[in-house]
Amino acid sequence: MAKNKTAAGYKGPSGDQKRRDGEGRSCVRFRCGLTNTIQDVLRQRPGWVEVKDGGEWDFNWCDVGWLRENFDHSYMEEHVRISHFRNHYELTRKNLMVKNLKRYRKTLEREADRIEAAKCDFFPRTFELPSEYHLFVEEFKRIPGSTWIMKPVARSQGKGIFLFRKLKDIIDWKKDGIRSDEQRDETQVESYVAQRYIENPYLISGRKFDLRVYVLVTSYIPLKAWLYRDGFARFSSTRFSLTSIDDHYVHLTNVAVQKTAPDYDPEKGCKWQVQQLRSYLTARHGRETVEALFKDIDNIFVRSLQSVQKVIINDKHCFELYGYDILLDQDLKPWLIEVNASPSLTASSQEDYEMKCHLLEDTLHIVDMEGRLTGKEKRVGGYDLMWNDGPVYTEDVNLETTGSCCFTANTHLGCVNNRKKQLRQLLKPIPGQKRI
Repeated sequence: MAKNKTAAGYKGPSGDQKRRDGEGRSCVRFRCGLTNTIQDVLRQRPGWVEVKDGGEWDFNWCDVGWLRENFDHSYMEEHVRISHFRNHYELTRKNLMVKNLKRYRKTLEREADRIEAAKCDFFPRTFELPSEYHLFVEEFKRIPGSTWIMKPVARSQGKGIFLFRKLKDIIDWKKDGIRSDEQRDETQVESYVAQRYIENPYLISGRKFDLRVYVLVTSYIPLKAWLYRDGFARFSSTRFSLTSIDDHYVHLTNVAVQKTAPDYDPEKGCKWQVQQLRSYLTARHGRETVEALFKDIDNIFVRSLQSVQKVIINDKHCFELYGYDILLDQDLKPWLIEVNASPSLTASSQEDYEMKCHLLEDTLHIVDMEGRLTGKEKRVGGYDLMWNDGPVYTEDVNLETTGSCCFTANTHLGCVNNRKKQLRQLLKPIPGQKRI
């Protein structure tokens, strides 16, 4: 069990030994640093027992603050699992995400070819300020009158974000050389990115939206990633227009922002399920176009993870549930806006609560503290195995062509999620567990 170095060790069988013997862990001690949906899911899981700060634990759903303060000082036995990689911020901090993507694209240009490198062209032109201020100004002047968006690199829920079209609006980020070392350190914590604003977003009923999609990574070496079938589109409450760049209700789709709008209706909310969005797009643009779009979205997940594969500190105790934010433009090109290491697990409606409960239950199924999986599964509940040290394919039998087979990507974002039926077939009941 995980403990401080001064605590007594756990003397029972190791997690690997239990798995070899086919024995499921009848009691899992968990710690949870959050007070939202994940806490409900953990408390309702059969055989799982909550421990407080001083107790030993097998599983820890921690916040990043706890990770930063405690990870390097904790000893973890073989079977222990924790909900973040040590330096998860290489992908989830806005400036580092872009830095890693740029480096990865240059590597592909050098080692592969431009066509392969072009597959990384899914994030807007981005500069870190103040360190790249002069490079930004060159790009800014190249296209006069364009709209840019400023974002603090380490904040969430739309805090600190604003749009601008004039350099005078960001004068505070111009000077860096005259600061003391201490001031520079402070600035680094509150660095911003200036990003080209997508001025032609795809609109539904005149409103802007983005997609929140969930990707679970259980290993970086080798890379093993799962894509969840459910997710949602987050809509702005106000019709889109570029005439007022100061109106956050027009331009920011974060639920934390939208729920403060004067006309926000908590009953209706501001979300569509991703299945609803996929059906809408298919009706308007046709199946082939939408399948190509979702294939491009899959490419974003894989390339972004590959861009940090060599810099993330891989640890067999760690897993990460990422929340990807994807924006579509009017040409149905997907853009990566950001990746969240702690995607909001607070529900905005009953439907949202149920979706997040299922997401988290299936996350725990894959982490598999109970030792019920073989490790060869391509689907667990609502998750489909997207990458396992290489692309994962599903075999489709085409009866119309005399039973021939074709192989397609094993990703089904926005498709039917019959997770209960799948789990009944996959998982053997745990003693005392209610039927799924």
